[in-house]
Amino acid sequence: MKYRKLGKTDLNVSEITFGGIMLMNTPQKEADQIVEAAVKKGINFFDVGPTYGNAQNILGPALKPYRDKVYLANKTEPGQTKEQVKKDIEKSLKLLGTDYFDLYQLHEVTDEDALNKALGSGGALEAIIEAKEEGLIKHIGFSAHKEWAALKLIKSFDFDTIMFPVNWNYWFNFNQGPEVIKQARKKGMGIIAIKALAQKRWQDGRQKNYNTWYKPIYDNDRLAELALKFTLSQDVDTAVSPGDNRMLDLTLKIYQENNQDLKISGTELEELKGFLDSHGGKLYPIPK
Repeated sequence: MKYRKLGKTDLNVSEITFGGIMLMNTPQKEADQIVEAAVKKGINFFDVGPTYGNAQNILGPALKPYRDKVYLANKTEPGQTKEQVKKDIEKSLKLLGTDYFDLYQLHEVTDEDALNKALGSGGALEAIIEAKEEGLIKHIGFSAHKEWAALKLIKSFDFDTIMFPVNWNYWFNFNQGPEVIKQARKKGMGIIAIKALAQKRWQDGRQKNYNTWYKPIYDNDRLAELALKFTLSQDVDTAVSPGDNRMLDLTLKIYQENNQDLKISGTELEELKGFLDSHGGKLYPIPK
């Protein structure tokens, strides 16, 4: 596994991040094995959150033997009050059996009202800043799925990281990603790419019980390889695996088969663009 420095932080994170939502409703013994295998393959960055069902409850015990060897990220909903976020942080620390988070983020900022509440007096950001001052949090970041929200947040506060979709389909069909990366890097922010192996929204409901709200690229190995190469070839620090253990296995399989070198070539980029008409489509609603 190769590692990249997460922006201006002191964290050297694995190029593949463990998306903790995949452990939701997973039997503890199975979860322990999944986490152990991920750590053995070099993954040292784990992300989870309170809205992922019981994932925190399961990840905590599974990660306990490795907590001092890995980085742990968590998040909170942006529309909550300062007091609600304080409770979120306290509960998450307890469930995950840790004294601190390496990164704590505003989660999925998608609308103006939640954004303004998060940044305003008595909002979520105040609670996160205070938690950092108390040593409960080392770095502060946010996640956003829409470019306008990401750009506004980048300008509004000196965040350490951003979590944003860097996805072949979202990038080429809707031109979402390039400007966010450009502005984030101007401020030295770490960039955590999500949805690298996402295809588009489910058309006929979830299939094969994949634990994702979108269709992951589980049925086309070549497209999955090109999509992952595309994401890791952009100016990002790490790519979060999709929320399903089978997709983590596929991600690591692609990574290892390419000898940990996932730089996409010009020929491969054109091949990837050839999938847009047949396999592309709406992932997120068109941004405002």
